[in-house]
Amino acid sequence: MSIGVLVVDDNPIVRSALLGILSSSPAVHVLGEAANGREALQSARRLRPDVTLLDHRMPIADGLSVLNAIAQHTAVLVLTSDDDPRLIAGMLHQGARGYLVHGEFDPPELLRAVREVAGGRGWLSPVAASVAASLARDQAARERARLDVHERRRRARHGFGLTEREEDVVTLLCEGLTNASIAHRLRLTEKTVKNHLNHVFAKLQVRTRTEAVIRWTDHAS
Repeated sequence: MSIGVLVVDDNPIVRSALLGILSSSPAVHVLGEAANGREALQSARRLRPDVTLLDHRMPIADGLSVLNAIAQHTAVLVLTSDDDPRLIAGMLHQGARGYLVHGEFDPPELLRAVREVAGGRGWLSPVAASVAASLARDQAARERARLDVHERRRRARHGFGLTEREEDVVTLLCEGLTNASIAHRLRLTEKTVKNHLNHVFAKLQVRTRTEAVIRWTDHAS
């Protein structure tokens, strides 16, 4: 089955070179070309290509600004000369399935990347793969930190004998919220919040809101 491709780049020489590579494969069919982000989005909506080769630096609208919208209609393989990690992270976050840097791939690799992306898989140049790995590590670290905070709070809650609702109340207290704001956030009455706080103060063995915040923070951090 032929893979329909849309080629997007503001440089006609680059587009011509890409068209030459793509046309060398009987498995690839070029559906159209675009020279800027606006044209790219219009063409993607109209042609519904299997894969769009998308440049970043273009007039009217750059690749990053339209990538998410284009990705609703086609798999996107970014083809650009920019290897800035921040741009790569942005492109991947916006839905790019592949990222190749000009000068770092040959025709066979481009054709393989098109096939892989069309098949629902990914294809990244070494620098893009490094960024993707870093993003995955950061996400894993954030998840571990979130779980660690949850676990510390759970242990603190059980250590003091707090109920889950009392933990909710003291957590919001630590954020600086008033009783009225806590009541609104938890959909409780102010009287109920006050009762919960009285129980919290007794279990934490404190007398004031400030002491409660300090004692809870110390044990949940």
